[in-house]
Amino acid sequence: MPERHRVIDGKVYVYRRENSRLWQCAAYLSGRNRRRTTGHDNLARAMAFASDWYQDQIAEDRLRRTGRLPIGDAVGIPRPPPRKRAPGEKTFQDAAAQFLREYRALVAGERSDTYVASKEGALRVHLLPFFGSMPLAEVDAGRIQDYRILRMSPPAEIKAAYYKAKGRTLVGKPRSWRRPARSTVRKEIICLRQVLRTANRRGWLLSLPDMSEPYRASVKVSHRAWFSPEEYRRLYEATRVRARHPKKEKWRGASERLHDYVLFMANTGLRPDECSRLEFRDVTITSPPEGQEPILEIEVRGKRGVGYCKSMPGAVRPFERVRDRGEAGPRDRVFGKTPREMLNRVLNELGLKTDREDRPRTAYSLRHTYICLRLMEGADIYQIAKNCRTSVEMIEKFYAAHLKDVLNAEAINVRRVRRETSLLIDVS
Repeated sequence: MPERHRVIDGKVYVYRRENSRLWQCAAYLSGRNRRRTTGHDNLARAMAFASDWYQDQIAEDRLRRTGRLPIGDAVGIPRPPPRKRAPGEKTFQDAAAQFLREYRALVAGERSDTYVASKEGALRVHLLPFFGSMPLAEVDAGRIQDYRILRMSPPAEIKAAYYKAKGRTLVGKPRSWRRPARSTVRKEIICLRQVLRTANRRGWLLSLPDMSEPYRASVKVSHRAWFSPEEYRRLYEATRVRARHPKKEKWRGASERLHDYVLFMANTGLRPDECSRLEFRDVTITSPPEGQEPILEIEVRGKRGVGYCKSMPGAVRPFERVRDRGEAGPRDRVFGKTPREMLNRVLNELGLKTDREDRPRTAYSLRHTYICLRLMEGADIYQIAKNCRTSVEMIEKFYAAHLKDVLNAEAINVRRVRRETSLLIDVS
């Protein structure tokens, strides 16, 4: 156990890890643990540093919750602090609590528990710490833009601006930070809009502010990462070798399931979450007419409710192998949890984890591969959309936009037949 000493009545403590001469400090504030090094090997200096650090953390947390974090020095847009709340005036936190009460009751049975929990997580982790006890009238277009800037800016820059405003210098190595995707921030803004609409319906907010995203006239459309025919062949051959000759005997079962999972996904086009919910009673092997191969008829339960899928013949044998490995009941899962770790390990070994545009390949890439291979073979795009429980527009926009096979050269290179004009020559 590392040596610990409590500071400020146990609200913060300092400790020293094994094989380290420097003391660390830690505290629990606003639902999360905060830690950093004191930079001192002397206990008295470390405890003094921890006391000052904890006071700074309290001040920073209060500014963040009330939306007064001085990010102006970092981004060049200083904002005045919000006015003091009038007696009886509702805050953003009140509207968020009311929204969650209404949302849980009204979408029960229509939305999954995971989706509802994502709304609660966006509020708890991002929106409430920023807007917090801010009066609803103060949540204007400028504040919302400040929120976008805060989410898209590295924490080290924001924290450095805060320390600069206090006349102090930020020391220590900044934490690693990954820029959130625009779709992630967009989902948070949607949740913010839903909260403000709840306040508007209750009469707590007279009108909704402008929440449109500026400086973005058009959106770059990029397709998902997929496996070309050659890359897909390399993948399933590698998983086949791993299934037959695992690196360790205790990994044989997992390796065999990974091989069957890759073949099953690439021959059905299921989403990873749909495949994880799939039970043996949802799959039927058809009895085809003479001269045709059997296929799987699947009842799919996913984000679009219950749908149906007819697989390629290549999905039958992997399904039979999974079924025959053990005594599986009708209610047992076919694959269960997505084998992400082993799949990523194989992709890294083959150098296929990212595509040419550095987009990561995941289990979802197998669905993309199914759609692209079907289109390259000349399948009807409308039937593919129905079988994959999506729309033709989504396939054209996100899946098939990069396929040369969907371009009709004859239709593109059509030429108008020119009429030959006869010249009238006067020979009289």
